[in-house]
Amino acid sequence: MPNKEIDLFSTLYAGALHLKNRIVMAPMTRSRADDQGVPGEHAATYYAQRASAGMIISEGTYPCPMGKGYLRTPGMFTEEHVDAWARVTDAVHAAGGSMVLQVMHAGRISDPSFLPGGATPVSASAVRPEGQSFTQDGMKPHVTPRALEVSEIQDVIEDFRVATSLAFEAGFDGVELHAASGYLPEQFLCSGTNQRTDQYGGSVENRARFILEILEAMTSVRSGDYIGIKLAPEMGFNDIRDDNPQETYGYLVEQLGYYRLAYLHVALFGTEVDYHGLLRPKFKGDAYLAGGGLTRETGEALVRSGKADAAVYGTPFIANPDLVERFRRNAPLAEANRDTFYTPGPEGYIDYPTL
Repeated sequence: MPNKEIDLFSTLYAGALHLKNRIVMAPMTRSRADDQGVPGEHAATYYAQRASAGMIISEGTYPCPMGKGYLRTPGMFTEEHVDAWARVTDAVHAAGGSMVLQVMHAGRISDPSFLPGGATPVSASAVRPEGQSFTQDGMKPHVTPRALEVSEIQDVIEDFRVATSLAFEAGFDGVELHAASGYLPEQFLCSGTNQRTDQYGGSVENRARFILEILEAMTSVRSGDYIGIKLAPEMGFNDIRDDNPQETYGYLVEQLGYYRLAYLHVALFGTEVDYHGLLRPKFKGDAYLAGGGLTRETGEALVRSGKADAAVYGTPFIANPDLVERFRRNAPLAEANRDTFYTPGPEGYIDYPTL
């Protein structure tokens, strides 16, 4: 039912997370970390500038050396990572904001040049993705990954648990599992990338097992009130596909109820299926966050209609650190310079002006 009292500027409780408004900053890779995955010197400024968001979701952060998929992306598995991220969360909190860490294992969407000893990327199955990796030596075609052994899967799940624990040590208010965009959790979930015949492959129940066991590990650190998950059905990014996505994602979201998560974050990009209409009724956690190319008007409509509890914005937050205030005033939005999305240094990162 529509609620005239609720709009983008209303407060929201998502489990234990308090959002001062319903305008959420999406996770966005910005490639400003060093080669060891330590967030760069300007990261605290960048995120603090955007602390007026109801909640900030960090850029995707890999939980172990084998999880890296891109140049200059951050990690969360060493004390150096914790210390650097603590400076970020301190700055965001000092500016009155809240922030969750998105944990992202790239799986097959990687290159041996990123991995320890030139290792082969891992996945659910040895299915090579179409596309290329942007490396120090330029663009390289993706390689055929190695299928994880059953005995190795529990080690990867433990990496997610440890990263979750370190995130709270670094001062994050919560943690989001990235189970979208064709990365490792979705590689297990989707039939196009999962050709296994063991307990992690075949049926939808088996293909969802990896994600659910990760959530079991993450919620052993803190209750589900502090944990979220991101899904993006039929996004197609990174050559991901599933033979029956409505069944697959519907089943997974039904199973999330066991963990009583703080939120489900669903990003949609061009699909003809109304996945918000399909998935929200199945979600038995707390808040439902909707994203994917939203404007002020479309985000407001989702929230006012009750189809979502909050709206998630990506690119507009890059060029508009004061996006919330611009929305409040109906002010024009600045345009982001795509040439500086992934370049090192402060240009196109912390130099966008506010109103």
